[in-house]
Amino acid sequence: MTVTKDGPYKVEGRVPLIEQAIGVNAAGESINWQQTGDFESKPTMMLCRCGQSSNAPFCDGSHAEEGFDGTEVADRAPYEKQAKRMEGPRYTLLDQEDLCAIARFCDTHKTVWEEVEKTDDPEHAAIFLDQISNCVSGRLVAIDNETGEPVHAQRGQRISVTQDPAEECSGPLYVEGGLRVVSADGEDYELRNRMALCRCGQSGNKPFCDGSHMKGGWSDGTR
Repeated sequence: MTVTKDGPYKVEGRVPLIEQAIGVNAAGESINWQQTGDFESKPTMMLCRCGQSSNAPFCDGSHAEEGFDGTEVADRAPYEKQAKRMEGPRYTLLDQEDLCAIARFCDTHKTVWEEVEKTDDPEHAAIFLDQISNCVSGRLVAIDNETGEPVHAQRGQRISVTQDPAEECSGPLYVEGGLRVVSADGEDYELRNRMALCRCGQSGNKPFCDGSHMKGGWSDGTR
């Protein structure tokens, strides 16, 4: 997956492309991801990054007409060097706040920052790990205190076009499974099992989502 200069994401290799929406409970809390559609996987796909395409999630050339500035400004230091650490009895929480895509899974039950302090209890530990697993952006990572290793569920490579019905807006591209992402200047981003890439064109942390899609209720036009 390549970030093109002031243009779309170029995806090669028939990477699966689906649509997922945030499911909520009766209290309006984010509880799961629900697949709501899929797209034909092609050898090469150009996915909109400017937020203006009338053929979302695919590029229709609107970036050129609108003079889209897609300059990548995200800090490329490794995640573990940027993330804050919060020690718990069973797990440690790593948190890189500027990656937040505001999917709100961290706020279910008690917040993830409260749950980490109770991870010596199996029920709270399960809640904690579930909150982190659903974090679309990879902002949050759990470290097993016994092994010192991250706790990652196995994920195949795929890209999801996300929707947020509760907030009446569309969301970022949810990139899973350690898919290689290359910057417009040819440098690889750190391989991660979860990333949220901006597709509204408004993020101040490009190419990553920073939650800007929520500010104006951005929609990709497919909802």
